[in-house]
Amino acid sequence: MKNNLNNTRLGFGLMRLPKKLVRTDIDQVSDMVDLYMDAGFNYFDTAYVYPGSEKAIKQALFDRYPRESFTIASKLNAFMAPTEKAAKNQFNKSLERLGTNYFDFYLLHALMRNNYKRYDNFKIWDYLEDKKAQGKIRNLGFSFHSDPELLEQLLKEHPEIDFVQLQLNYADWDNPSVSSRANYEIARKYNKPIMVMEPIKGGKLANPPEKIKKLFTDYNPEASPASWALRFISSLDGVYTTLSGMSNTNQMVDNLNTMKNFKPLNEDEYLILREARKILGNTNNIECTSCRYCTENCPNNIPIPEIIKALNKHYDGQYQSAQEDYNEATSNTALASNCIECRQCENVCTQHLSITDYLKASVELFEN
Repeated sequence: MKNNLNNTRLGFGLMRLPKKLVRTDIDQVSDMVDLYMDAGFNYFDTAYVYPGSEKAIKQALFDRYPRESFTIASKLNAFMAPTEKAAKNQFNKSLERLGTNYFDFYLLHALMRNNYKRYDNFKIWDYLEDKKAQGKIRNLGFSFHSDPELLEQLLKEHPEIDFVQLQLNYADWDNPSVSSRANYEIARKYNKPIMVMEPIKGGKLANPPEKIKKLFTDYNPEASPASWALRFISSLDGVYTTLSGMSNTNQMVDNLNTMKNFKPLNEDEYLILREARKILGNTNNIECTSCRYCTENCPNNIPIPEIIKALNKHYDGQYQSAQEDYNEATSNTALASNCIECRQCENVCTQHLSITDYLKASVELFEN
């Protein structure tokens, strides 16, 4: 790949930036950028559809550091675009938002069974290859949320791709709905550098069940749960960078402590994570990562991730807290009962969740 910057082990994912009320907290983002850059890291990952992300990182990074001192990745999301023209316009709009004339890394965003043909129909592959030939893209890849058979098909059809971005974490390693291990093995088969998203599963692995926390602290009381998740991914061969969607300065400091002095997992630690996977397999936890793609076009603006978070609390036996969370999440917006079962949320869900069924369950538990 074309990249002269060396330290890319930890990537700064920009999907879940800190907020001050409803706006991105630029001051805190700037502090996080400074900590990250001072530690010698340089890979920033955003997307056209991450609300406010590109504009925020322009202020916190592009306006404050030399362009050659960092790398930026962004993405084109065809399945959320109404027309081919609108999809292709995302590329130029992202350049404008960031105030740059090229991307170090650029991706076709979130390819899945139910949307990948849209990228073909809109001629996005050829469009981005042309942008690469013009020097506006240095490395072209795609992010992926589907099965290994489709991944292999895409890599066969598009050998020009420089890298792939996969959802990999210890919890999903053998999860058939995510196929982390199988997708990883396909990428390695085709010798593609791997960017990893959701290594901490939207923050869920930073706060795992108590049984798992005890496993970790009994072995190493100084290591955070998030550090176990990051080290699992960064110990894999072929991983170019591990993206962490850090939402505050404390998370940044914890991740930097892990990755600045990175140590691969040893045999005992792999066994502990295998036990952690067994524990996770015995929970009723709904595997939502709060990416919020489901809320983009919800006709009734239902706060789906917040409702699922409350539902998980209920399944975990925190009944009063779950009801309070549900009441707060829906106090100024729609209820779960406002769902009209259009299923647009399920069509874009990267975790392939039966969201409509979960909303029905929430009506029974929290509204009746």
